[in-house]
Formats: sequence, C-alpha cells, structure tokens
Amino acid sequence: MRPCVHVFFFVWLMVCSHGSNGQEEEEEYEYYGEVPPDEDNDDRPLEEIKPSSPTMLCPKDCTCTQEGVVDCAGVDLREFPADLPEYTNHLSLQNNQIEEIPPEDLIRLYKVETLNLQNNRLTSRGLRDDLFEQLESLSYLYLANNKLTLAPRFLPSSLISADFAANYITKIYGMTFGHKPNLRSVYLHNNKLTDAGLPDDMFNSSRNVEVLIMSSNFLKYVPRNLPPALNKLHLKNNKLEKIPLGAFSTLSDLRELYLQNNLLTNEGMNNETFGKLNRLEYLDLSSNNLTHIPGGLPRNIVILHLEKNNIRSISKDVLTQIRNLEYLLLHNNKLRAKGIHADAFLGLKKLHTVHMYNNLLEKVPAGLPRRVKTLMLLHNQISSISKSDFATTYFLEDLNLSYNKIMSSTVHRDAFKKLRQLKTLEMSGNSLKSVPYGLPKNLEILKLKENDISSIPQDTLSGLSKLKELYLSNNKLKINSVYTGAWAELSSLQMLDLAGNQLSYVPPDLPESLEYLYLQNNRIVMVTDNAFESTPNIKRIFLRFNLLTPETVKERAFYGLEKLQVLDIESSLALPKVFNKKEAGREKEKEEEEEQEEEEED
Repeated sequence: MRPCVHVFFFVWLMVCSHGSNGQEEEEEYEYYGEVPPDEDNDDRPLEEIKPSSPTMLCPKDCTCTQEGVVDCAGVDLREFPADLPEYTNHLSLQNNQIEEIPPEDLIRLYKVETLNLQNNRLTSRGLRDDLFEQLESLSYLYLANNKLTLAPRFLPSSLISADFAANYITKIYGMTFGHKPNLRSVYLHNNKLTDAGLPDDMFNSSRNVEVLIMSSNFLKYVPRNLPPALNKLHLKNNKLEKIPLGAFSTLSDLRELYLQNNLLTNEGMNNETFGKLNRLEYLDLSSNNLTHIPGGLPRNIVILHLEKNNIRSISKDVLTQIRNLEYLLLHNNKLRAKGIHADAFLGLKKLHTVHMYNNLLEKVPAGLPRRVKTLMLLHNQISSISKSDFATTYFLEDLNLSYNKIMSSTVHRDAFKKLRQLKTLEMSGNSLKSVPYGLPKNLEILKLKENDISSIPQDTLSGLSKLKELYLSNNKLKINSVYTGAWAELSSLQMLDLAGNQLSYVPPDLPESLEYLYLQNNRIVMVTDNAFESTPNIKRIFLRFNLLTPETVKERAFYGLEKLQVLDIESSLALPKVFNKKEAGREKEKEEEEEQEEEEED
C-alpha cells in the first residue's frame, strides 16, 4: 500500500512527497515507545474471520459511489467504520481519530486497492501483524502521520507504494517490504529508525523499488542491499558518518541522491563512492563536514550541492570531469581565491550558475567558467575589481558583488567592459563613494544600496537606455551631486529608489517611463507645482519622513497623474497628509467649478 502520487523532479531542488502532505522536512513528534501487544486482541488468522453478508450501505457522513470509491476523510471518526460496502476499492479515511482497525471489518474489503489512513491515531497495538496481508488487491497504503512504533510485519505482495512517514517507527521487518515484486516507492521519512532497526536485506526480492525516502531518521550508515532499480534516494537529516565501500555500486539507474544535513567527512568516502552512479544528475552533499570536494564524481551530474561545509580549496581535476554540470553551489564554505586552482572550471561548457557567496574570497577567483551566466560572490572580502577579473566571462547576465569591501578607487574603469550581456549588477553594501564608470549598456537592474555614494559623475549613467530598476537608497546623495540630465538619459527606467539620502527636493528631469519613485527618509522641504511634470506614468510615490509640511506640498503637483495609485507623504515633522489620484482629481474638479462660477458671475 504505497502512496500513489509520483514524486516530481523539480529542477531537482525540491522534493514532492506523498501521503504525509508531501512534507519531508524534519518535524518534531512526541515519542510513545513500543506498545506491548493487546492481550484482548483476536489472534485468529485473518482467513478464519469470515465476512458477514454483503452490504450496500454507506457509513454516516461518508460518500460512496457505485464504482467503489468511499470517502470518509475528515469526518471525525473515532472507530474504523464497520458498515463499509463490500465492493469498496478506494477507501479514504484520512484526517480522523481512528486508533485501531478490527480485523473482521477490514478483511471484508477484499477488493480494496487504495487505503488511505494518514493523519489518524493508529498505534502498532491497534494493527495486527497480518492485518493487511490478506488484502490481495491492495496496491497503495497510506499510514503517514499516525503513532506507529513498528512497521507492519506483513504486507501483501500486490503492494506498489507504502507511505509510513511521520510516525515513531523504530523497526522494519523482513517481510514488510520484502518479496514485493510490484513495489515501486517507500516513504519512511520523519521516523525513529536506526541501523539496528533495519533488516540486512530489507528489500529481498523487491528489486523494482524506484523511490526510497528515509530522511530525518537516526541512521549512521547507508542501508545495505538497496534495490538496483532506485532512481531517487533520500537520506538527508540523518547521522551518516561514512558511506561504506560499494554502498551505491549496484545503483546504476540512480538519478537523485540526497545526503545533506549529515555528519559526512572526506574520510568517510573515497574516489569510488559515487563512481558507479553513471546516471546521477542531482547530488546534494550540503551541510556536512567536507573540507574539499570529493573525487570521482560522475560526469552526468547537472546540479551539485556542496554549500554549508568547510570546503577550503578546489583542486585542478576534481570538477573538470563533470561535463554536464550546470549548477555548482558552494556558498557558506571557507573558500579563498588562492585555494581555487586557475583550471578548476576548465572545460565545463554547460556550467551557467555558480554560487560562492558567504566565503572568504579576498578577490574574484581566477579561471571562472567561461559560459557562466549567474555568479553570486556576495558576502565575501573582495576589495577590488581588476580589468581582467571578468575579461573572459562574456555570457554573464547576473553578477552579485554585494557586501564585500569594494571601494570606488579599486574598481577599474574597464572592469565590466566585456560583460555585454550583463542584465543585473549588484554592488550594494560596499564602500563605493560614486557610481562606477563603464557600466554595461545592456543593464536592466543596478543595485548600489548601502554604500557611501555622494556623487554620480558625468556620463556614468550615459547609454543605459535599457535600465529598468535603479537602487541607490541609503547613500549620501544630494541634488547637486548628480550631473545635469542624468535621470533623463534613463529612458526605460521604471523604478528609482533614492530613499535614505540627503536630497532637499524632488530630483528634476525624471524620465517619462518612471512608475515607482522612492524618496522617503531624505531632507525634502517642498514639492513644487511641476515636481512630477515629466512623469505622467508614475504609479507610486513615497515621500514620507522628509521635512514637508501641509503648506509646502503643492497639490497641483499631482494633477494630471492619471495612473497614480499610491502617494504617501506622511511626515514625522508635520500632520500626516496623504493624497491619491481620486482626491487630487476631486480637488481639480472643485477648482474648475469655482473658476466656472466666477466666469458666469462676470
């Protein structure tokens, strides 16, 4: 009885689960311990319990169809319903309060194929060892989110999928999943399993299992004798310290392997550990204790997670054989530029996304992948950008250098000259005193927040006709520190963030394309009649926390702004005064009416 939902391949960054609301994240559950057998339980073999005469009734609060589908989900049942139609083939009992299942009530349902019992209060004492064994048509069994301490000892050979996630299971038996030729997926995550609770051959004669989820348990070793048909294996959030020799040697069809949040070290694996996984495309080794990238990684890996380790270096040949690598995630490690070999990324023609943020890089690493499109270098210790740092990364589209130690004097004027395809450049949180020269002409987003920028030198924004978003908040800009005509040159600009500067009035010559303008937390003392004359498409204006008073805000400034949706000019030094376009329109109509009346009187 396994979950019938198939787990999809997200770009391999997420896992969809079954039965237990698809959640694989580690959860906290109260541990009830193993409960002794119920002495009052009927110990007769199930085959001796004869069903009563067939009934066509449908239990109260349930819905039944002639096709055999019975839905009793979430109707606050305290007991397993005894009056189920004998022809039932799909039975939903999830989200109730059932604690046990009487054998005589279940054995009647000889046609049942899907049995959903998740989110109840079932205990191992409330399920007889052979309870499900006689259900010869049972294919999908959902027992997730109950209070089981032991897995069912016997399950029918017809089983296709079993979901026992989010229980307190400490032991699996040899016939729980053994001798199940049709078994395809098993979900055991969020339990209390240890190595001692697994039989040596847990999947004996069940060679067709494709999905095995055992995350969030207490395993120290990779389970032995895994089914050779596996294509998805989840062992994250365990206590794995090492991977025994040959643990994955028979898994030639494995495509996704999740080993994150364990205690793995480089000593706990060798160059042969992953060598036989010829079809592996997704490998997650994040949040372990690795000091360097493991050798012998398969060439077909597309996504490689190595973040949150203690990796200090990247040698010459450790990555170059992974010819299909597209995503390399190395953030939150201990990497320094000098520890990355100049040829570490040589030949990786498909590698387009590299994350190396939150490391110890003192400069941009040499030998960056030539076809990289997204490069995350934020939160390092980079202090300068030289002419050659990005001289070969012609395809770069998204570059993040935020929160480093970069100064204006250490950015070469031609540092970004070769980045003709760059669309997003982020340099927030550095020590820049002015907007850099030589910005790529194809930029669409430029983020320079939280610097010490006090000037926008002549022509630094010239030619940025495709720029749509410009973030300059929390700097030291004044009106006279921006060269004349700077804003007007940005003919595609839709969003301008100048909050937290030292502006004394609304910047002039704003581009016609502008839709969002952030000017809060400045020193603006007046909004003149023609302040927004050049921005007929403006939708939102934020002017709060300036030095405005009701008398210094000219309402005529907002006339004609037909697209204006939000206008916030609340001031901490004056009575709040908030306009919107309807109010502005009414004021204009009122004024026109008064003028017309005066004309009529004349």
